[in-house]
Amino acid sequence: MPAARSPGTNPAPPVLIAIGGGGATHGTHPGLDRFCLRHLPPAPALGYVGTASGDDPGKLARFRAGFAPHARSIAVLPLSADADAARAWVDGLDMIYVGGGDPDRLVAHWRDRGIDRVLMAAARAGVVLAGVSAGAMCWFERYLRRDAAGRLVTGAGLGLFPGAVTPHSLDEPDRRASLAGHVADGRLPDAWAIDDGAALVIAGDGPAGVFPAEGPPHVYRIARRTGGTAAETVLSA
Repeated sequence: MPAARSPGTNPAPPVLIAIGGGGATHGTHPGLDRFCLRHLPPAPALGYVGTASGDDPGKLARFRAGFAPHARSIAVLPLSADADAARAWVDGLDMIYVGGGDPDRLVAHWRDRGIDRVLMAAARAGVVLAGVSAGAMCWFERYLRRDAAGRLVTGAGLGLFPGAVTPHSLDEPDRRASLAGHVADGRLPDAWAIDDGAALVIAGDGPAGVFPAEGPPHVYRIARRTGGTAAETVLSA
């Protein structure tokens, strides 16, 4: 499991805890919150970003309730922030936690404000990333999301981590089937599917851990095979 790091230490791969669904912002699966804290120093300084939900106050309240007993501080990056505000906000944080919602809105907003570059620089400097649903999808090259009409569609993420991803793959099993089809025909690169209640730790280019150690819920690796098919593997710790 990746050790917690601090900005200014020797360069190391960025670390992301990608959560399929649940955790503090949903008020479910508290084990996910404990799993995040295992990657941080005691009494960490946490940053919360609610861009994908339009700063939904309920999600923020649940995040505070879940993490406040364990954190030294919780700082919120508001929708109104620009790159300069984000740069000041991220200073001293141990973890950036990105809530769920609309990943297309999140990526577009960050790119428009220059916030994407600030957050990716912080991750490369040692700040641990964590995100649920859209907050997990946004960091990969590509993702598979459900649109307002209920259709599964692809989107482009920030590309900090390679490959593609989809969340909610236990409660919405058509996601895994669709993701496998997209990988098999080359429309998406090799990918991850993450169930609600599960998390994948990515360090640099590859997996560094999963939660829970034995599912369900599960994390799946979906990889393209020669001949235009896809192979699915269940990850374990």
